[in-house]
Amino acid sequence: MLYDLIRKTRSFRRFVEEEPIAMETLRYLVDLARLGGSARNVQPLKYVLVNTPAVRAKIFPHLGWAGYLKEWSGPKEGERPAAYIVCLLDTRLSKEADCDLGIATQNLLLGAAEKGLGGCRIASLSPRLRDVLELDDHLQVLLVIALGKPAETVSLNEQGPDADIKYWRDAAQVHHVPKRSLQDIIAGEYD
Repeated sequence: MLYDLIRKTRSFRRFVEEEPIAMETLRYLVDLARLGGSARNVQPLKYVLVNTPAVRAKIFPHLGWAGYLKEWSGPKEGERPAAYIVCLLDTRLSKEADCDLGIATQNLLLGAAEKGLGGCRIASLSPRLRDVLELDDHLQVLLVIALGKPAETVSLNEQGPDADIKYWRDAAQVHHVPKRSLQDIIAGEYD
């Protein structure tokens, strides 16, 4: 059911690193991204698919992890992503792709969840990542999707009365994500 698939499509930040993701699976996920809508149908997004350990190791230090978890510097060895999909903007086709990027990455992450994988959109990136990937000048890195078999539990929680939206981890390392209630986000109804 779509509702269940969306509920389990969370941002996972710890993975079973040694469980590989085949290039065929990464291509399938990018195909799902490709099939989504595109503003003016320009389709300016491009992707770099990475599943080899050597290239993953070069990418990892250029990523920022979980801004609200100040004491956590990211997944330790053995819990790092098994693959990355780097989302790029082809600036020859468009100067922006915010709407397209949201649609594409949601399709991609829904497909990952369908296959029992987890992922995380990472937009906190070092500018040097483009050098690591040896990108042409017309390709701009927008974000990186980290992928792998989840090695953590993510729990959706009703936002508390203090209205805090910051995610957090409990003593058992369960990652809690506060969500505003349906009632709180509906600004009006005309029936």
